[in-house]
Amino acid sequence: MNFATKAVTAGSAVAAFGAVAALANRVGLPRLRPSGDPVTEPVTVCVPARDEAHLLPGLIADLRAQQGITGLRVLILDDGSTDDTTAAAHAAIGDDDRFRLAHNDTDPAPGWTGKTAACARLAALAADLIDAGVLVFLDADVRLAPSALAAAVRALRSARADLICPWPRQRAESPAEWLVQPLLCWSWASTLPVALADRTRRPSMAVACGQFLVFDAAAYRAVGGHAAVADSVTEDLAIARVLRRGGRRTALVAAGPLAHTRMYRDAGELTEGYTRWLWSAYGGPAGSLAVGSIAALAFWVPPLAALCGRGRLRRIGVLGYGAAVTGRLLARSTETGGPPGRADVVAALAHPLSVAAYLALSARSHRAHRAGRLHWKDRSLEVG
Repeated sequence: MNFATKAVTAGSAVAAFGAVAALANRVGLPRLRPSGDPVTEPVTVCVPARDEAHLLPGLIADLRAQQGITGLRVLILDDGSTDDTTAAAHAAIGDDDRFRLAHNDTDPAPGWTGKTAACARLAALAADLIDAGVLVFLDADVRLAPSALAAAVRALRSARADLICPWPRQRAESPAEWLVQPLLCWSWASTLPVALADRTRRPSMAVACGQFLVFDAAAYRAVGGHAAVADSVTEDLAIARVLRRGGRRTALVAAGPLAHTRMYRDAGELTEGYTRWLWSAYGGPAGSLAVGSIAALAFWVPPLAALCGRGRLRRIGVLGYGAAVTGRLLARSTETGGPPGRADVVAALAHPLSVAAYLALSARSHRAHRAGRLHWKDRSLEVG
């Protein structure tokens, strides 16, 4: 067996493993269920909002429509917005006395990112209302079905977990979004059998989504809350690992179709969004280089062999490319809760281009981090 055949075989084997892992997650990952007994314990929802005038009213409308929770409170922090976030929030809240709108006009203290500081402020406000129950953190771009919050709280309690991370369906509308956004779910769905990982307390096997986090309030405060991860640009994963290091349980559940989000609106916003955190994804440049090399081997080499090779080499390449596409489609089905659509199939067929886009974004993120140029929403992310 020559070097080319060995490389194509190795890459195809990695892709095949990813497809098997994605199948295991499609079958075994727990999913939010819309039916069940009403939730009677206190539930406090915390929403950090900075320049979210165009998105926040939609989330507020969804929160006002939530069903099955008798003790719901919602805290919203306008975190130094420069747009009409406060006015938009007031108009959407109306006379609903379950909502409280707070303001912050100061920059984060040294050692804090903007989001961790905002979440910590909200958690402190929540502690003034209740010292038990459930604490939920939601991003302003998340959209919820009327049964979503109650389903998430029931999932937290039925799993006997300290943190449940409901994974929303990631919406995509532009070509750049379709190329990149499905990689978020695929990145864990094709590498980690989550049902197995959630039976352990190993921090390295945690998966989290900061768009929608559901904590046991007492456990959140026991580990220090967001203060424990103040300087992290991936605070969701960091706080899940803090909980696991403390011997506490975290779990991932699929939230589609009860929750969905569109993180970015165009290629520019998407590029800036991923640039701010990809540098930290694998522990530094060496980890990113290793992951990028494996991705190139698994998702570039087999399709090149399928396109340019002959005989056995081509057949192995076709199998490897087919496994990669299958893994993408299974991951997307896990995320949505239904069969892949036409756009999902097209995006999966373009998987080698998606990997190229990811590698370019990762390199850009590392360059910006080295140069001290990381920022988000007009705030520096270089916290120390």
